[in-house]
Amino acid sequence: MPQDRLDIDLAGSYDRVAEEYVHRIYDELQYKPLDRELLDLFAERVRHRGLVCEIGCGPGHVARYLHDRGVTVCGVDISPAMVVQARRLNPEIEFRQGDLLQLDIADGAWAGIVAFYSLIHVPQSEMIRALTELRRVLEPGGLLFLAFHIGDHVLHLDEWWGHVVSVDFHLFQPDDMVAQLAAAGFHVEEVIQREPYPNVEHPSRRAYILALNNSPAFSEFSPCVESP
Repeated sequence: MPQDRLDIDLAGSYDRVAEEYVHRIYDELQYKPLDRELLDLFAERVRHRGLVCEIGCGPGHVARYLHDRGVTVCGVDISPAMVVQARRLNPEIEFRQGDLLQLDIADGAWAGIVAFYSLIHVPQSEMIRALTELRRVLEPGGLLFLAFHIGDHVLHLDEWWGHVVSVDFHLFQPDDMVAQLAAAGFHVEEVIQREPYPNVEHPSRRAYILALNNSPAFSEFSPCVESP
């Protein structure tokens, strides 16, 4: 992978599946109660603090969910076709193309970042760099909310919904992600895990992490959910 950007075919692969992705994924939150509960709590924390960005926004359904709960939100995605879909589906939200390893955003511009299954395309060797870039664009005390698949392997796709692609999905252990967040200058507030929802999503355990941009520890993010 080039050292200054994510793999160029990641964007092309998502471009090729963008329309089918909307068809299959855009309404997924209605089937994921824990995701909604955690996004509601995140929205309460950031609602009046300033602009929040969804990194790796795809068609913008998470940004839409936050917008509908009063959050001032924007979205960034590496795939131009996904940005087109996000703008079409959510015309009142600003979306732009961008690479999370080198964001064209001023330091401290955002009050919060939500990254649902976008860091899964970043290999372990680049993760601290990616997290450091996200911290750069967060204001002091800004909140980062991550979701990712739990595991130790890389899933590679050459075909996705009938389209030729080249995409790597990296699975991570929560303890490893916590360590890398700390190395990038974050304080981790919460780590939550759950089993996959049957017949709704890929059958992998999920992790959610809420982290603070280098501020003292406190937590308002503790729903009653199953422990790992």
